[in-house]
Amino acid sequence: MDELAARWDLELVAAGGGGTSRVFRCFRRDTGTSAWLKLTPEPGIAREEAEALRAWAKTPSVVTLLAQDLTAGALLLDDVEPGVQVSQRAWNLAEVAALLRDLRDPAPAPGEHSVLRRLSHRVDFMFDLTVRRLAACDVNDPAVSKVLRQARAAALELAGNGPVGLVHGDLHPANVLSGPGARMVAIDPRPTWGDPDFDAVDWVLEGVADPAVLEQRIEELAALVPGMSPRRVMGWCRALAALNAVPRMCAGRDDTETQFLMALADS
Repeated sequence: MDELAARWDLELVAAGGGGTSRVFRCFRRDTGTSAWLKLTPEPGIAREEAEALRAWAKTPSVVTLLAQDLTAGALLLDDVEPGVQVSQRAWNLAEVAALLRDLRDPAPAPGEHSVLRRLSHRVDFMFDLTVRRLAACDVNDPAVSKVLRQARAAALELAGNGPVGLVHGDLHPANVLSGPGARMVAIDPRPTWGDPDFDAVDWVLEGVADPAVLEQRIEELAALVPGMSPRRVMGWCRALAALNAVPRMCAGRDDTETQFLMALADS
């Protein structure tokens, strides 16, 4: 940590929140601006994130990578102001559409030396995590396990037969910040090569408990994002709905939205 701070001329100000990574708010002495030092638990995770951020370097809707030490699993990221998590404020589909358009244009393609894996790997990771979470909680319903198996198969089929672009892989409202000019700015990608429509799922499912509302949301969003397929987004929603439902079930929630998500997964 001290060596990185000295090399990049940083003053560590405070530790910030994080998931599997540790993040530190820093003051850059050379520019007088703020930045975030992100330390990932595995160098491979840092390599993947760095490759994606470099590919999106000209995209104002993705946080800027300032420096990297991939051996140390360290990324220096530009500060985002005002930086409020979108999960903490109201948002609309037009804002989401602008974000998704920026992630798709220009459309990066897999290079010979890419370290990113295919979307199927991300799908398996997410379902494995959900299966472990289900096993660790008090929900003991064979029907839920059956739905998860069917959903995994459907998700892997979608991952294997769709277009191939750069996918953020973890694009939900808590991983998007309010940026300059009210623009949404994505952070913390778990990037893969695969169907960009994957990134729309959490946004169209958020707060929905009615099939007609979901269909309308998907149609509205697809009309604003060139290349988005309403059919494939709906397919991804069906395939991934159980991943959203299981944590709610493990928390003891059996509300209308949870019931809708499980019904959607089983449809």
